[in-house]
Amino acid sequence: MHYTTKISPLVRELELKHNPMIIRVNKFDEDSAKEFSAKMALAHNTGQKVIPVVIDSYGGQVYSLMSMISNIKAAEIPIATIIEGKAMSCGAILFSFGEDGMRYMDKDATLMIHDVSSMSYGKNEEVQVSAAETKRLNDIVYQMMARNCGQPDDYFKKIVHDKAHADWFLDSGEAKKHKLANHLRVPKLEISVDVSIEMK
Repeated sequence: MHYTTKISPLVRELELKHNPMIIRVNKFDEDSAKEFSAKMALAHNTGQKVIPVVIDSYGGQVYSLMSMISNIKAAEIPIATIIEGKAMSCGAILFSFGEDGMRYMDKDATLMIHDVSSMSYGKNEEVQVSAAETKRLNDIVYQMMARNCGQPDDYFKKIVHDKAHADWFLDSGEAKKHKLANHLRVPKLEISVDVSIEMK
């Protein structure tokens, strides 16, 4: 994604208190979740009116995703999500948290949705507990994704079930059809710095 900066010729010397924040998400682990939280906090101090979140990811840990979602829910500035390349698994869910009308997907990008993976092993009782937790998380993320897209709560869950719980790959056109993507392009960002004088 490219952005341009326009500075008024009236500004002779410029020192921004904080540079505008564009958040890139490639991984979903504890370190990336902490970095995401820190950048979200910084974005609230730049004066920018929207926070672009650029996603190019194969996915990762669902609990790290939930931490990022908490940050987005607490944001006081609209979030725009942008897919460059791919948004798979956790990346697809995070993409749905862009403000309605502000979810962008490159026309050649790929989105993939599938069930949460338990990665469970050990005693039978431990596996059963893990399976119950996996079901709980599945119910949560599918419902959130559906509501973000203005669909019935079980919309995506039913489709994945009908596909025998296999990985579901969507191109940009399919993503827009299911109301995940609003625009099939990567937006161009313009950053403007100006001087305003008012007589009162």
